[in-house]
Amino acid sequence: MSGPTVRLTMAQALVRYLCNQFTLIDGERVPLFAGVFAIFGHGNVTCLSEALEQVQDVLPTWRGQNEQSMALAAIGFAKARKRRQIMVAAASIGPGAANMVTAAGVAHANRLPVLLLAGDTFANRVPDPVLQQVEHFNDPTITVNDAFRAVTRYWDRIVLPEQILSSLPQAVAAMLDPADCGPAFIGLAQDTQERAFDYPLAFFEPVLWRIPRPRPDRGALAEAAGLLKAARRPLIISGGGVRYSGAAGALADFAARRGIPVSETIAGKGALTHEHPVHVGPVGILGSTSANALAAEADVILAIGTRLQDFTTGSWTAFSRDAKFISVNTARYDATKHRALAVVGDALETIGELDAALGDWAADPALMAKGKALFADWNRLLDQHQTADNAPVPTYAQVVGVLNRAASPDDVLIAAAGGTPGEVTKGWRVKNPDTFDCEFGFSCMGYEIPAGWGAAMALGGRGTPIVMIGDGTYMMMNSDIYSSVLTGHKMIVVVCDNGGYAVINRLQQAKGVPGFNNLLADCRVKDAFSVDFVRHAEAMGALGRRAESLADLEAALDWAQTTDRTTVISIVSDAHAWVPGDADWDVGVPEVSVLESVKAARRAQEKIREQQRIGV
Repeated sequence: MSGPTVRLTMAQALVRYLCNQFTLIDGERVPLFAGVFAIFGHGNVTCLSEALEQVQDVLPTWRGQNEQSMALAAIGFAKARKRRQIMVAAASIGPGAANMVTAAGVAHANRLPVLLLAGDTFANRVPDPVLQQVEHFNDPTITVNDAFRAVTRYWDRIVLPEQILSSLPQAVAAMLDPADCGPAFIGLAQDTQERAFDYPLAFFEPVLWRIPRPRPDRGALAEAAGLLKAARRPLIISGGGVRYSGAAGALADFAARRGIPVSETIAGKGALTHEHPVHVGPVGILGSTSANALAAEADVILAIGTRLQDFTTGSWTAFSRDAKFISVNTARYDATKHRALAVVGDALETIGELDAALGDWAADPALMAKGKALFADWNRLLDQHQTADNAPVPTYAQVVGVLNRAASPDDVLIAAAGGTPGEVTKGWRVKNPDTFDCEFGFSCMGYEIPAGWGAAMALGGRGTPIVMIGDGTYMMMNSDIYSSVLTGHKMIVVVCDNGGYAVINRLQQAKGVPGFNNLLADCRVKDAFSVDFVRHAEAMGALGRRAESLADLEAALDWAQTTDRTTVISIVSDAHAWVPGDADWDVGVPEVSVLESVKAARRAQEKIREQQRIGV
């Protein structure tokens, strides 16, 4: 190649490239790649680790305990940084790589960036079959790493050292593209990692990446403005894209001046504070009675930065069949769902241009007044469910209430699966923007504790992650309690011990199936017993306390705020008491069954499907 070059192994060149990528966060120039989570094996320890060791003061490497959990920590970091900064997760070949596939699914479903690097088989195939290689008899090019194709936005396998010259910039561009954002995967053939090549020095020049803000088509914008002006009962649905665009302030101002109530998706929760004057609560299956009532009557829905997941739409039963959708999204695929008027563009830019196109139009003031009245009713309902009573075992809602009151304005609530998402989406009253992370795109049990570790890194002491999980999730993935103590990144973990998989037991019985294989009491076990979560956490270096009551929990949380490391609190919780919902969900129910309860559930499910809007 022409021009000056430097001779490096492929692994060394890859790492040097990563060290020279930068971005802007609040006007400050920072490394685009903040660090690497890694577990080394024979597929990456001899070459990639050699390269990373040389730059550990520039690109820090953190040792994971499990490949899936360390990649989830990277995702939690990216979410806390609102997709502005990226972590790398590096694993060996075979089982190490395969362990990251679930995490890739989390990042893909939630549109979050993470760079996944995995060792691969030998490009030259001379020593085949190598340790941990799976063999496909009719296609020797297939390896375990092909499993990532279904759950990544960018996928490549490097078999020649010069291939990273084109591959790495494309991987970065995909992760930073707001329309295509998601995980990037690069497989690194073991013998290619070691090979030296004369790389052009220009490849390693510092690059400052700016996230693009595509502006909407003028025609689509004018049509959207016309549709809004004709609306009598408009409603805004604020999705995660509002947060990632940094458009929360613009949205709040737009909604206040135009008199349009703002509901939120699960990913969008936290763009506005709970008490903001335009906020009417979450919408959908995990939604509020206030937002769902407005959604049912809305004639025009302005959906901003949301992929309109079934939990937002009530499986498309939450809205009138005649309601019109305006969908603002950087992704064309999302914007065109369900016959919406697609306005493809960045949320911040589109809100500003739509505002200008509306002239002096505003909705009837009675609409916002109605929204506030309904939201006040919703808050009273939450108060009823969160207030302590004389029951021997507290409910999830009561635990959420205690946590919420104890949390500082900058503490970040983290949840993902089980009974927690419904209770915190409904009941967590956000005090400061961007302090709520409920991973419900993939709803991955096990996301929570690793994400707490990653979020603690991202927060840098500005608030503490509060991880709320059930006993089932704790048992599934808890080793990053140990990681967080080792690295000095504190989180508070609250474990609601309800004796098994309680919320899925709720769904199972709601659809007519007797309790089976979910709660420990309904499982094939010799003797059902609870884990001592406090002692388990203490064995990993954390501090812990068991709360016997809501008053105990309140005292334990006050104490946890003063500790110098990750602190785990457990409390026995009711497996059968939940804040009720008023939106429907379409799930599969047996068409034939010997159980009368299942037959009744099937008839009810068919009635739900009769209410669904027909989409495209």
